[in-house]
Amino acid sequence: MKKEELKFILQEGEGQFIEFKESFSSDISKEMCAFANAGGGKIFLGITDRKEIKGIGITNKLKSQIQDIARNCDPPIKIKLEQFDNILIVDAEEGDNKPYSCSQGFYLRNGSSSQKLSRDEIFDFSIQEGKIKFDEQINNDFDFKKDFEDSKLDQYLKLAGLTKNIPTEDILVTLKVAKLIKNELKFNNAGVLFFSKNPSKFFISSKVVCVTYRTNEKIDILDKKIFDNGIINNIQDIINYIKKHIDARYVIKTAKRKEIPQFPEEAYRESIVNAVMHRDYFDKSGDVLVEIFKNKIIASNPGGLVKWLKPEDFGKYSRARNQLIAELLSKTEYVEKVGSGINRIRNSMKEASLPEPVFEYNSSFSTTLFDETKGKGEENVPENVPENVPENVPEKRMKKLVEEIKKNNKITIPELSSILKVNAKTIKRDLEKLKEKGILKRVGPDKGGYWDI
Repeated sequence: MKKEELKFILQEGEGQFIEFKESFSSDISKEMCAFANAGGGKIFLGITDRKEIKGIGITNKLKSQIQDIARNCDPPIKIKLEQFDNILIVDAEEGDNKPYSCSQGFYLRNGSSSQKLSRDEIFDFSIQEGKIKFDEQINNDFDFKKDFEDSKLDQYLKLAGLTKNIPTEDILVTLKVAKLIKNELKFNNAGVLFFSKNPSKFFISSKVVCVTYRTNEKIDILDKKIFDNGIINNIQDIINYIKKHIDARYVIKTAKRKEIPQFPEEAYRESIVNAVMHRDYFDKSGDVLVEIFKNKIIASNPGGLVKWLKPEDFGKYSRARNQLIAELLSKTEYVEKVGSGINRIRNSMKEASLPEPVFEYNSSFSTTLFDETKGKGEENVPENVPENVPENVPEKRMKKLVEEIKKNNKITIPELSSILKVNAKTIKRDLEKLKEKGILKRVGPDKGGYWDI
């Protein structure tokens, strides 16, 4: 290992493939088993949890102890030992004969922690391991020279707070998205989904579909977009799409107004990340789908709960279907802590005084966020509207007028006249008075313009 590579690993910190230990103890067997049962990983002896290099006394006796611990696991775990200055690196390979156990039981690596498995989880895990992990599978169709987009790697490193202090090929290998096979850099599927110029060239399951409906029914589509520009860009594009299509209300209590979105960004951001991170990419029957209705947002993805996560444990801890994709996202601002997404959605909705989100999981997984005021047929009318409306404009008609404009900001005066059952002259007068009070603003010409609340 080179000094620059170690520096890059210290920037990354502990995660799916990295564990730091300040000193040696027999507990190292838990991490060995956890890595062998997952995708492999390295244990750095002589580095603290805070990424401080303390060093360790490295002797032949210590190396023999570690080898004995690996051999005494059931079945024995293959490890390699590497010394870098006063740091001892234990490289535990992914096992070919899972599940592996040590004297303390069965462990599985999940993010930056090694979790102990129960008897039933061990059984389900053994069945699940018959299926090849999608994200770790080598993609022989991907050509590094032709298909790799360097700007996407730069974007990822910036989001992860990592500096590009070693060659690109070494960074990709360190991130576990590529490996050298017969002197040729080969990408796995996670690397393709993150850093390919054109992901759909390799996977029909790479895209995300966003749809906005006029009402609470799947009838009248207002807008539809398909995003397919890599996992990071897809997430950001969906967030921007939702921001554009959900409502906002304004609270004016001081000289400066405060905008309150219909749904908290944290809730729909976590819903999006979960859908992209945990979808079953083997399943080509559907796409990650984000649907925006009048009173709700639904984010869904193919693939329900992983087989070895029991429904009663949902939300308590995470079992990543795509461990490498989850690990890569955990380094970015989009994932604060692996396994906390469900509770973050619940808490952000509660803080916004919105209903409890609904999670459904069968062959697919979906998260539904509700705005109950709209569910009751009420709109988010600006708080200052009733107080500022002229006395000769009936409050009920005013609310209905604002409601209809919020539904369709390009609605015409004849259409408003028909809906409110008053003549066009009355509608014009009401609109002018609302404009005078700063509640409505006309943007653009009478034909082709729109209303802004």
